[in-house]
Amino acid sequence: MSWKTLDDMDLAGKRVLTRVDINVPIVDGVVTDSTRIQRIAPTVTHILASGGRPVLLAHFGRPGGERRTNLSLNQLVPTLEQAFKAPVVFASDCVGTEAELAAETLQPGQVLLLENTRFHAGETKNDPELAKGMAKLGDVFCNDAFSAAHRAHSSTEGLAHLMPACAGRLMQAELEALESALSKPQRPVTAVVGGAKVSTKLELLSNLIEKVDNLVIGGGMANTFLAAQGLDIGKSLAERLMTDTANEIIAKAKETGCQIILPKDIVVARKFEAHANNETLPVDACPADAMILDAGPESVKAITEVLQNSNTLIWNGPLGAFEMEPFDAATNAAALKAAALTRAGQLIAVAGGGDTVAALNASGAARDFTYISTAGGAFLEWMEGKVLPGVAALES
Repeated sequence: MSWKTLDDMDLAGKRVLTRVDINVPIVDGVVTDSTRIQRIAPTVTHILASGGRPVLLAHFGRPGGERRTNLSLNQLVPTLEQAFKAPVVFASDCVGTEAELAAETLQPGQVLLLENTRFHAGETKNDPELAKGMAKLGDVFCNDAFSAAHRAHSSTEGLAHLMPACAGRLMQAELEALESALSKPQRPVTAVVGGAKVSTKLELLSNLIEKVDNLVIGGGMANTFLAAQGLDIGKSLAERLMTDTANEIIAKAKETGCQIILPKDIVVARKFEAHANNETLPVDACPADAMILDAGPESVKAITEVLQNSNTLIWNGPLGAFEMEPFDAATNAAALKAAALTRAGQLIAVAGGGDTVAALNASGAARDFTYISTAGGAFLEWMEGKVLPGVAALES
C-alpha cells in the first residue's frame, strides 16, 4: 500500500480533521441503524487514545448547498457519544469563525462534530477555498469515509492535498480487503454478481472477466444472459435489448479464460409475490406465462462446487428475488456455503453493495465473511477498476 495509516502519524496534541460517513437512517429524530457510526468508532477512539483531538467532517443527505434543519448533524450527537464513550461538541458550521473557535478550544478527550459539509454548495464542486477553510480546523487529515471516496469533494479529495494525510481504520480495512480480493488475490478467484440489470454493471462485468477465474451471474441479469443464448425466459425480468452485449461478454470471457456460470435450473412462478405457487424446472423449460424468480438446486450445487475449489470470493448482488420467500433459497444456500468455507479458513470472502449486505444479513452468512463493505458506490467503482479520487489523493 502507498498510503499512510493512523499508525504512521504523530497525533499527540494534534487536531485530527477526520472525514467520516455517518449518513445513517433517522426516523422521528431517532437513528434506526447505527452500523456506519459503529464502524468509525475504532478510528475516533484511536485518535483519542493517542492524545489527539478528533474533529469530524461529514455529509448528511442531499441538502443541495442549503441549510436544512432536518439534515443537521446535531441530531446525531447522542448516538455518537454512545458509540465513542466520549463527549461530543457540536459546531453549527464546518468552516468559519465558530468552527475555528470550537476547534481551537476543543479539550483532550472531547470530539468535535462539524455541521453537514453539503450545506455548502462548494463541497460537491471540490471548491479549493472551502477546502482551505476546512484545513484551518486541523493539523492532520484522516479520511475514514471510503464510501465517499469515489467523489472528488472538498472534504474527501481537496483536503488531502493541503495537510498531512492518512487513512482511518475503516478506510484501511476496506482498502486492504479489496486489495486482497482483486489486486493481489489468492487464486482461483470467483466473483458472484447478481441484481436486476446488466446495463448497470457492464463496466463491472468487463473488468471482472479479466481478473477472476469464475464469474457466477444471477438475478435478473442471468435472465438476460439466458435470453442471449436463445432460451425462452417467459415473462421474466430481463433486458432484451442487451442480449448482444451479454453475448459479447461471454465471448470476451472465453478469450480471458474466465468461466461464466449461469443457472442450470430455475424456480418459476406466475406471480411476483412471497410464497407464490412455484415449480423448479430445467433452464430451457420456462413456461411462456411464468417468470424466473430464483436459481434451482442444481444451480446451487454447481456454484458450491466452484466455491469449494476457490481461494477468494467477491460477492455483489443476490441470485434471485431474495426479498421474498421461497425465492431467497439459492442466495441463502450459496452464501451459507461461502460462510462455512470462510469459517474453515478455506476461502477469503469479500462482499459489498446494498442488496448484497441485506441478503447476507438475512441468510446469517454475513458474520462469517472475511469482510463486508457498506460502501455501495465506492465498492462498485473499485470493482470496476476505476480510480477513486479520495484514495488517490491519499496516495499522492
